Amino acid sequence: MSGKEPFTLRWGILATGGIAKKFTTDLLIPPSTRSVTDIQHVLSAAASSTSVSRAQEFLTSVNAPASAKPHGSYAALAADPSVDIIYIATPHSHHYANARLCLEAGKSVLCEKPFTVNAAQAEVLVRIAREKGVFLMEAVWTRFFPIAREIRGFVAGGGLGEVKRVWADLSFWNDVEREFGEKGEHRMVNMDLAGGALLDLGIYSLTWIFQILYHIQPPSSRTAPITASAITKYHLTGCDETTSVLLTFPSTGAQGIATTSIRVSSAATSAPTDPVRIQGTHGDLTVAFPPYRPWQYTLSPAESASRGKLADWDAQTVEREIPGGGMGMFWEADECARCIRDGKLESEVMGWEESLEIMRVMDKVRKDGGVIYSDELESVKYP
Repeated sequence: MSGKEPFTLRWGILATGGIAKKFTTDLLIPPSTRSVTDIQHVLSAAASSTSVSRAQEFLTSVNAPASAKPHGSYAALAADPSVDIIYIATPHSHHYANARLCLEAGKSVLCEKPFTVNAAQAEVLVRIAREKGVFLMEAVWTRFFPIAREIRGFVAGGGLGEVKRVWADLSFWNDVEREFGEKGEHRMVNMDLAGGALLDLGIYSLTWIFQILYHIQPPSSRTAPITASAITKYHLTGCDETTSVLLTFPSTGAQGIATTSIRVSSAATSAPTDPVRIQGTHGDLTVAFPPYRPWQYTLSPAESASRGKLADWDAQTVEREIPGGGMGMFWEADECARCIRDGKLESEVMGWEESLEIMRVMDKVRKDGGVIYSDELESVKYP
């Protein structure tokens, strides 16, 4: 788009919690700080479900432009003609209803992960987006980091040889009863808010499995994995506190091991280990903590007693800074802008079918482990 004015995407923010503030703060960082000149973002509005004043407090806290409008209801935000796309930042339990409200109003949607509580709800959102002709994407920000694209490109180009196994973990040590409350009201463990390690943290582990063993594979090799799993429940609420998933991809025979927990950590301070390990016939690629905000990877070539080093590259560690002083959430916003500018309803980086496939895996894991939310949370009924 050399010589042309950058495409402008007008955003509305639905909800005013911590993740909404992080995303909006990143959204307001000038794209030029990350060498982006073809698109730009405008914060047009934000909505609280309780009051206009709370929405205004949120806008003030992120140093929003004076033109940004506060709304006291999500319906008002969905009806705002100055908004092109709405970022859904509510708890998992509310994603389906909130995203559907916006899609039905003809707005494009970027919905925080996990897309919904289950695959059936996500399928409805995809159907509505297609019928309405509006853009829809699950906000898996990790996928859009340049370093994540670099890793996918290296693996897809055969740099590791044939990938046979991917390990991925995202876990945080917590004093669960004390930090999340004896009554289990915190969103991380609250069954009424679709709490648990899998939907909140484990989706990042699954993201690394899928982007290597599913996404970069030729379309003919993108097969649904065979899933086995184990769940340990949190004794106070019944959500999952530690979950391990073993995925086998039939077309390639490759295996993925995705783990997550709120009892132990991916990043032990005394002996940190890389929480993502991609293993190929020519060597390994490991990704440093945190896996949701990648910044460093290490290449380790394999060696054979008979053939010596199999890779045509040497052991090395690669680091990539996140420019602009932000978290890196702006890259997924840039993807939304380019897709909408180009008339696309979905992203090639985080497409609908892949989001649905990951939701189906999590559905099976929860079912097999006996973690089922209320009929109301699992329902596709609306409103």
